[in-house]
Amino acid sequence: MLELTSLEGSRAAYRAALDFSQEQVRALASNDPGFYPMYTERGRWRHGKPAWTRWCDGFLPGMMWIFAKRTGDAEWASLAETYTTPLEPRKMDRNVHDLGFIFLSTYHRWHALTGRSELNDVVIQAGRTLALRFKEKGEYMASFMGPESLFIDIMANVGIIFYAALQTGDAALMDVAMKHSLTSRRVLVRGDGSSSHEGIYDLATGEFLRQSTQQGWRSDSCWSRGLAWAIYGFSAAYKLVRDTRFLQTAELCADYYLEHVPAHGVPPMDFDSPVDERREESSAAAITAAGLLRLATLAPDRAKGMYYDQAARRVLLTLARPPYLAAETPGWEGILKEGIYHLNLGLGVGESVMWGEYFFVEALDRALGAD
Repeated sequence: MLELTSLEGSRAAYRAALDFSQEQVRALASNDPGFYPMYTERGRWRHGKPAWTRWCDGFLPGMMWIFAKRTGDAEWASLAETYTTPLEPRKMDRNVHDLGFIFLSTYHRWHALTGRSELNDVVIQAGRTLALRFKEKGEYMASFMGPESLFIDIMANVGIIFYAALQTGDAALMDVAMKHSLTSRRVLVRGDGSSSHEGIYDLATGEFLRQSTQQGWRSDSCWSRGLAWAIYGFSAAYKLVRDTRFLQTAELCADYYLEHVPAHGVPPMDFDSPVDERREESSAAAITAAGLLRLATLAPDRAKGMYYDQAARRVLLTLARPPYLAAETPGWEGILKEGIYHLNLGLGVGESVMWGEYFFVEALDRALGAD
């Protein structure tokens, strides 16, 4: 269980971690311009290992947009624009279920800074494209694995469809986003607040067949990054449409995480994996911290909101220092160590992973506020 202790001095640690994050991102852009990395190998972003799918391209420029807004530095804005503009054609990309990751982190932040309507149009189109993955039989959006597959990861992307629906008044888009979210809630989140990575459907009938996994320990286990996606995604859905079922689910998943995570706040790759085979997963902690900070502002129970806020800050304080922060590891090119991309495939194990970097920076930015 997460241990809540005095957080005196934590803001200084957050600021130092954010400064270090800017140093690492600036070095990456300078040393390997135009490169969109996914995970490190021995601390290096450039290597020959596979990427599986191209779902991370928004995270590097997304961090740049956060830095641009926070610092007011025109150089960060220019660099962010340079890395964001090449992503525009992917607003029509039907090969991935991650368009929320790609466009909410980039074009949406760019639009928020400038108010330019053509940038918002890109975000809306990406939302429309993602909605094309919807399966009427089963009422879910299919993952990139196949039409029968539903991933919990998609809950962290469905916000772009909710956004497009709200921006345009498109009832059909809203229906897709609602149905997918309610289906994910029903078949992927268990009664104790744990979650499954994947669900499998019968395409002919739309019948839900079973829970499954691609990256967890077992089909019936709780992959920690999947749980983090659930906390982040359901809290985002509630913020957008205020359906209390999404708030209840976000809180249920958050409570499971906080009851089962080690005292320092960084979970194992899977909460059900054998103790002697466990590997820590810092990116799950970073995503959860960002989700908890949002959930803290939404919880109607003030005491519970304060608990989520304190818990998020405790997790962040752990991540903002070695051994998780790479500030004392010479030659390490990432920000956070001990992330995992795909343990079963041996990809990015104990490394920096680009989504861990992005959500860590997002969480630091939220925790510091106006500072």
